[in-house]
Order: sequence, then structure tokens, then C-alpha cells
Amino acid sequence: MWFHTAMVERFHPEGRPLPPVPLSPATRAGDFVFVSGQVANLPDGSVYIGDFEREVELTIDNVELVLAAAGARLDQVVKVGAYLSNPLLFAPFNEVYRRRFGDAPPARTTVVVTFGHPDVRVEIDVIAHVG
Repeated sequence: MWFHTAMVERFHPEGRPLPPVPLSPATRAGDFVFVSGQVANLPDGSVYIGDFEREVELTIDNVELVLAAAGARLDQVVKVGAYLSNPLLFAPFNEVYRRRFGDAPPARTTVVVTFGHPDVRVEIDVIAHVG
């Protein structure tokens, strides 16, 4: 019987502050990259407050930034976890999501949750296949 242990690597985008909680922004195990939940943080680490569609755009931008640090791209995403603060946000979320993920979007689960930060309305985590 053969056993293969995948090397596990952890990644953090250069020039971005460390997360305020104990996590790795991305972990690569074999051909998969797992991106921790991203919100609409600005480059200085503060949370964007404003238009919801812009918040979704910034959140996906941050997902892309973390993916790139791990050597992956948005078009390699195979699974998305999306978390919204209010069910009324599904429609505007889907508009941005359609634009960013195109005609062949990855599998997705979307749930409504309560966030620890009062200004966060969307969080996204992803799994990408880079093999």
C-alpha cells in the first residue's frame, strides 16, 4: 500500500496586515488551495463601509489577492462559501457574483449569518484546484 502525504503550505499576501485572528489567509495542500473567509478589507486592514455591490467587489478582489499569493487564480475556484448578513442581499450579491465568475461559476453555498463586526455584510471563502 502506498501513502502520499501532501505538502502543506501557508500563504499571506505581501503588503497586507496580518489577520487579527489566528488563521492563514490561504493554505495549499497538494493541488488544492483553501482560502479563509475574506471580507471587504482595505489595504490598511480597515473594513470598507459603503455601497453593498462595491463591498462584494472588494471582497472578491481580496479573494483574488489571497489566491494569487498561493499561486492560484479566480478561474480555478471549484467551490465558494458565501455568507451574507441579510437575505435581502441575495439579489445584489448575485449580480456581482455573475459578473466576476462568468457563465460557468463554481459550486456555491450561500447562507445568512450574523457577523462579529457590525459593518461586514458579506464574507467569501473558496477552494481552488491548481493541479
